[in-house]
Amino acid sequence: MPARDFEPTAAPSRDAPPEGYGELLEQLKDRVRTSRVRAARAANTELLRLYWSIGRDILDRQQAAGWGAKVITLLAEDLRATFPDQRGFSRRNLQYMRALAAVWPEEADFVQQAVARLPWGHLTVLLDRLDEPALRHWYAAEAVEHGWSRNVLEHQVMSRLHARSGAAPSNFAAQLPASDSELAQQLTRDPYVFDHLSLTERMSQKALEQALMDRLQQTLTAFGHGMAFVGRQVRFDVGDEVMVLDLLLFHLTQLHFVVVELKIGRFEPGFLGQLGTYVAVVDDTVRDTSLHAPTVGILLCTGRDEAVVRYALASAASPVAVATYETLTPEQRAGLPDPAELTAALTDVLQQGSGEHGQQR
Repeated sequence: MPARDFEPTAAPSRDAPPEGYGELLEQLKDRVRTSRVRAARAANTELLRLYWSIGRDILDRQQAAGWGAKVITLLAEDLRATFPDQRGFSRRNLQYMRALAAVWPEEADFVQQAVARLPWGHLTVLLDRLDEPALRHWYAAEAVEHGWSRNVLEHQVMSRLHARSGAAPSNFAAQLPASDSELAQQLTRDPYVFDHLSLTERMSQKALEQALMDRLQQTLTAFGHGMAFVGRQVRFDVGDEVMVLDLLLFHLTQLHFVVVELKIGRFEPGFLGQLGTYVAVVDDTVRDTSLHAPTVGILLCTGRDEAVVRYALASAASPVAVATYETLTPEQRAGLPDPAELTAALTDVLQQGSGEHGQQR
């Protein structure tokens, strides 16, 4: 028989959708996505209620009947045997559940807090790292508002964001309207923690700027949520001179242009004069007064004398703040574990634990 050529069957053509179909489709897509998010949140809330109730029962039995810590081990083994497909019943997790119920004794108080909208892993960070209820509430609210991952939450806790936020000395209260000054102050950190950088003591200002730009995403995170990059080494022709700004940022919700001046070394009063000029130039030539809040400046230096800063700020005519910054030295970074080695070590531990558990069973 002669060979026959077979051609693939073409997919049936679709009729052209009616007018307005595209708009309806996008609305339905948004509705499905919203429903999925709500379902995930509801499932997470129900899981946290379950974990809280388990922790409450363990705590009550230990307090009322004098049960010891070994009961947690027994419960972990039996719950995992009964529900082998459900994760979360390890001995460590049951200890977290007990701690959760101890920190929030009443279920109603727990579910009404921002913390009840966080994933379980976030709660374990709060329980591990923080002892003060007010700080737990603060970090939980920030994590919910800004959508922090677990790693970001842990980093912010470890770098003491609550103590650094809005802490830079400034003259905003004197130079800005009351409605703007408090918000502008919230933009500042002190110190700024650029722990994604590894710098030497003799690094130049140009090298620092380049390092910040090479890892721009982490840099913007260090400056705070909502900060967007506008430009580096932004040039302005002013009269017969050329002025060059180190960094120009923009806060997306407060609508402030933020001029950042970097200095290698300790604070000097003359730095504020330079920064104030840059702020005035941006305010006059870039800012749209009908849309944007007043431009502010942040001076970053490695150290400062508080008294000198206070007098310099009092005499500055533009809204500016003075903050310090911290980085990791090469020696500090070298002391950190290699991520690949750390992952391998944790995998070995988990595999050993699984093997021992299998032998015990």
